[in-house]
Amino acid sequence: MRRLVTGAAAALLATTLVTGFGNPAQAAPPDTDFQKVTLNDFPGEPMALAVLPDKRVLHTARRGEVRIHEPRTGRNVLAATIPVYQHDEEGVQGIAVDPDFQHNHWVYVYYSPVLNTPVDDPATPNVNEGNAPENGAAADFAPFKGHLQLSRFKLRGNTLDLGSEQKILQVPVDRGICCHVGGKIDFDRHGNLFLSTGDDTNPFASSGYTPIDERAGRNPAFDAQRSSGNTNDLRGKLLRISVEPNGAYTIPRGNLFKPGTAKTRPEIYAMGLRNPFRFDVDEKTGVVYLADYSPDARNADPARGPAGHGRWMAIDKPANYGWPYCVAPDMPYVDYDFATSTSGAPFNCAQPVNESPNNTGLRNLPPVEKAEVVYTYTASTQFPELGTGGIGPMGGPAYQYDRRNTSPLRWPADFAGKPLFYEWTRDYVKAFTLDRRNQVTAIEAVLPSIVFDNPMDLEFGPDGALYVLEYGDGFFSENPEAQLARIDYAPKNRTPIVKISGSPTVGSAPFTVNFTSAGTLDPDGDALRYAWDFDADGDVDSRQADPSYTYTQNGDYRATLKVTDSTGRSASAEFRLHVGPVAPTVSFVTPTEDQPFAFGDTVTFAVNVVDDQPVNCASVQVSYILGHDEHGHPLSTTSGCSGSITTFIDPGHAGAEGLVAVFVAEYTDSDGQTGSAEVVLTPSEP
Repeated sequence: MRRLVTGAAAALLATTLVTGFGNPAQAAPPDTDFQKVTLNDFPGEPMALAVLPDKRVLHTARRGEVRIHEPRTGRNVLAATIPVYQHDEEGVQGIAVDPDFQHNHWVYVYYSPVLNTPVDDPATPNVNEGNAPENGAAADFAPFKGHLQLSRFKLRGNTLDLGSEQKILQVPVDRGICCHVGGKIDFDRHGNLFLSTGDDTNPFASSGYTPIDERAGRNPAFDAQRSSGNTNDLRGKLLRISVEPNGAYTIPRGNLFKPGTAKTRPEIYAMGLRNPFRFDVDEKTGVVYLADYSPDARNADPARGPAGHGRWMAIDKPANYGWPYCVAPDMPYVDYDFATSTSGAPFNCAQPVNESPNNTGLRNLPPVEKAEVVYTYTASTQFPELGTGGIGPMGGPAYQYDRRNTSPLRWPADFAGKPLFYEWTRDYVKAFTLDRRNQVTAIEAVLPSIVFDNPMDLEFGPDGALYVLEYGDGFFSENPEAQLARIDYAPKNRTPIVKISGSPTVGSAPFTVNFTSAGTLDPDGDALRYAWDFDADGDVDSRQADPSYTYTQNGDYRATLKVTDSTGRSASAEFRLHVGPVAPTVSFVTPTEDQPFAFGDTVTFAVNVVDDQPVNCASVQVSYILGHDEHGHPLSTTSGCSGSITTFIDPGHAGAEGLVAVFVAEYTDSDGQTGSAEVVLTPSEP
């Protein structure tokens, strides 16, 4: 297990100005003055984090789990499991803490409620009833109409009280078909709530260009004009509202459309966004630092439009950012008739017009605003510091340096006022220096020798440290590299590095486990104190370095070891243990990773499940995922211990490099124990 990573001695060029407006000054501290300390090695499939005023850390998993890291004990407590609808990317998305949390204890969550949406029936392994039809009539699509829910809940101690829910806002969604339903929540200094929403549009049938399929009988989910380009729809937007004490909301002054304007939604602050997965509101300036994910086309096509581009914008006023018509004012897509497969003229970015039959809003849209940073797969002439590779932009926070903060973990003033930009596919974090017009004048690597493994969410805590949620390398699961971590500024003293293990690991109650802290050390040689909590009840059960403990009841446990040095710095590690019936072991008999493969093949699968009780093959779920640039798009799911799946490349990824076919098998037994396996098939060289 990882507890702490220290960097190599690579200096960062930065300034010490608290304003962040960038007159050159001294070099920032080297990487070796920082530490990455793991807080939770088992975060589920991580989605979002929020740091509480008392430095507890809320973090979510897509399947509904909300956990709290508790620094006092080192525990990671399951605060709630929100029932959620799960298809493709849906589930729990964003989480945020009310600005007045210390008095009202509200926590905001954006999630996919279960509703009555059709789901897959395991009894029919050759049909997935949870997949929405791609073609049909309105009546065929109607069962899949749903919404994402923005709500708030009371946090009582370490429990998120689901019964206290106040439902604030619903965002419509077309379910049963991929993609772009994420949402980030943040607040400005006036207490206004911002929510980003994806375009909820399938990108896989547009050859990687703009998805504007208007054909009669086509599922509307293939037309982003109904969402991002629609002034009367909340999808593909940045929303701004003011939440009232009873959970209702009002509209602050200064949004894109005045309340009462026909065919518009007054909640819209910015529109024309594709997948604005992460953003942050600058606490001092109110500027929104937002990043928007790219389409998949690798190359420009005169008949269709530009290659895929990621965008980062400093939103200081309401605006239309162009999707699905333009990447930038000078970078239009070409109007394309999907019925006849013919191209028309490029869209007019100065006067965009939405003529889609799926549009319920205004026909004439605001002019397209230029993003401050636009980059593609190849090296950028304007921003070469961004490198090359996949495109997964994330808008991060600007560090608010506070001289009054006495925390020993706080970051130095060198980073003050500089918004962080992090790249999910390129595994890095950068700092942007802005001028007074919010234009990027410099880009610097942030701690380049410290690992950021598919960074999913970043937030500075009240202690001035940077909290990081990492997804890791894998698909729709708790990956081995997934973790919640904290990056401290620690030039003078280091946090202990904690190791934990135990044996035996299989047995039923009463079950005695011999634990050990072997390998635990303090980088500075400080004396260490040990505190074990074997049953995660918050009480110290032992202060020995290598204790034993007998579990008297079957169940799932997270034994926690918290280690504190003589300066008061502490870190913890967990050991997951199942006492009782064992979790099933899942493996693929076929396919195997070394077998010949080409996209288009029908792949026969056989899954072997070993369990301590009879195996129900109807509960084995096998998914086919198209792997691309270290992320994946789920394209097909079936049930059974054996069967076949025909692989394919959706049109949006045709011609893309580095594609692989990923098969994931998962089985949950009647005790609720889950096992999974993954096989990655790489296409053979022609």
